[in-house]
Amino acid sequence: MASAYDDEEILDSATMLKIPPNIYHFMKYWSVAPYLEMKTSWPKEGKHILAQFDDENIFVYQAFNPQIAEFAVKNQKFGGPDYLFSRMSWIKTNFLWMMYRSNWASKKNQERILAIQITRASFETILSNALIPRKQKEQGLSKEDLKVRLQWDPDHAPSGGGVPRRAIQLGLKGKILEQFGTEWVTRIIDITPFVTEMHAYTKCHQQLFVAREEVYPLTDPVITELICLESDD
Repeated sequence: MASAYDDEEILDSATMLKIPPNIYHFMKYWSVAPYLEMKTSWPKEGKHILAQFDDENIFVYQAFNPQIAEFAVKNQKFGGPDYLFSRMSWIKTNFLWMMYRSNWASKKNQERILAIQITRASFETILSNALIPRKQKEQGLSKEDLKVRLQWDPDHAPSGGGVPRRAIQLGLKGKILEQFGTEWVTRIIDITPFVTEMHAYTKCHQQLFVAREEVYPLTDPVITELICLESDD
């Protein structure tokens, strides 16, 4: 799903889907689809990693202030004077959860939304180091010892209302955050213009487009058990 398309394919697809011309260029590497189409294909409840991915890569999302976002897009990695690797940084695989968290790029210091592509191998390395709070407590780990914190939070509809399905978010810190931000990133796309355009349609779903996402096929049973991935709560 995350493979590159040529300009003619993008224009044809954008025209067919009636995507506004000022935002369709994002579709070269990052695919969108009508929300009503996606909604019918997603599980209605349970813990699921909804994401956009292909055979090699997966997209995750983060929201930043303009200074951090501009450095990241220009350099295709994270850093610069405003980015702190010493702090925990949260990534989300689910576009609509990112929209809920940032209120469609309208919250302070979350005005820019980045779609960040990393390899699936790197993503599963992150998962293999992730602990939910209960398992962190069982293992007697302090916040300083934790590499990746995992939370299963209620997913949200475009208007912000909660739904029974759970969405994953991952808090990275220390060495693994540095690896994510400087080594594992394969592409960073500023999708803020798309987000702000779609914000107007959060209550008019016939015109709303979202990231094309499906359930991520995690096949490693050890990681599946570690992150408490299951069909329902």
